[in-house]
Amino acid sequence: MKPKLLSFLLLAAFGLPASAENLSEVYRAALAHDASYAAAQAAYRAAQEKTPQARAGLLPSASLNANTRHNDVDTSLGNSDFNSWGWSVNAAQPIYRGQNWVAYDQARLSVQLAENQLKVAGQDLVLRAARAYFDVLLAQDSLEFIRAQKAAITEQLAAAKRNFEVGTATITDTHEAQARFDLATAQEIAAQNDLEIKRRALHTLTGKDMNTLAALAPSPALAPPAPAGMDEWVNLSQSDNLQVRIGQQAKLIADMEIERARRGHHPTLDLTASYSDNNNQNVGVGTIDSKATVVGLEFALPLYQGGLVSSQVREAVANQDKARQQLEEALRSAALQTRQAYLNVTSTEAQVKALEAALASSQKSLESTLLGLEVGVRTNVDVLNAQQQLTSARRDLAAARYNFLLSVLNLKAAAGALTATALEDIDRLLVAAR
Repeated sequence: MKPKLLSFLLLAAFGLPASAENLSEVYRAALAHDASYAAAQAAYRAAQEKTPQARAGLLPSASLNANTRHNDVDTSLGNSDFNSWGWSVNAAQPIYRGQNWVAYDQARLSVQLAENQLKVAGQDLVLRAARAYFDVLLAQDSLEFIRAQKAAITEQLAAAKRNFEVGTATITDTHEAQARFDLATAQEIAAQNDLEIKRRALHTLTGKDMNTLAALAPSPALAPPAPAGMDEWVNLSQSDNLQVRIGQQAKLIADMEIERARRGHHPTLDLTASYSDNNNQNVGVGTIDSKATVVGLEFALPLYQGGLVSSQVREAVANQDKARQQLEEALRSAALQTRQAYLNVTSTEAQVKALEAALASSQKSLESTLLGLEVGVRTNVDVLNAQQQLTSARRDLAAARYNFLLSVLNLKAAAGALTATALEDIDRLLVAAR
């Protein structure tokens, strides 16, 4: 009975290989389907238009105007009824508009900020893809382990019934095995439902049915990423964390806004040129056709605008302080998130090692308990408990391994070092589907 039982458990845990999608393929599918990332891409494309819009304030402008009129003029000398028409071309080239130059620099920086916001969305998609992927794998593992346990309980239940019939066991063993079987059936139903939910979530993310995923190897080589020290990761986050970079860029834009507001006091100077052609058909004096070409400079100096500029400067200063505080918050948050992620990496790494030892101990415990049952020093209940312990150890180890990999990704994200290549590192730990 012992070799057959262990075969059931091992075959249920590690089945035959099949063609499967890996984590990078899931991410690429999500990249093409996820609506929130598509919205972030649209937002970035919109932000890119700020640069040509701001540049337009530094470039020439031209307009064409045309008119036609019917005139009915009544004067002391008599009435005059005539038609007139004309057209003109007007052009202007800003020579000095201080605010427009600052606005142009702000626009270019805003595009860089938007690019980092898109990178944040990309990091979030990497994490969501990995989380959805591992959720499905863990749900599959849980269902497989429960089914393996149920198969083993089925065998124990049959043995208990046979032993009761021949008088070598009490009805208590049968009842206990039946109770464990019924509980395993309920757990199997719940696990099947959880797996379906996790697969639906993955489908929502990718737009595809991915029922065959590459799984972790039976004994994956899990190692924490470099550098090894927490302080090194924290230092990296203070410069490379994407939210920190966004905060730094927002602070620079706020600094520039003060200067832009102050330049509201500055004069403006434009080079202007126009050409006009007007025609009047006056009955009294005949047709008058006039053409004019005008080239000149236009200078304007704002003297008083009701305190508008001074108020805008004060507003910009307040917004600068706001941006400064938000940057400080981003720095603190990045440091905290990095420390938490680093501790999660080290903690889950230790958990994996401890659970690997627990799994080996649970397997030996089951073997010893089965041997003890054969020689009469252990009961059927002891075997059922050992089976339950083995199933729990397998499920906990699988969850710890997935949590370790997610913790590594979270650590890289907190430090601003997470890219799609991190998924390729995980792909190397995967094998064909189970």
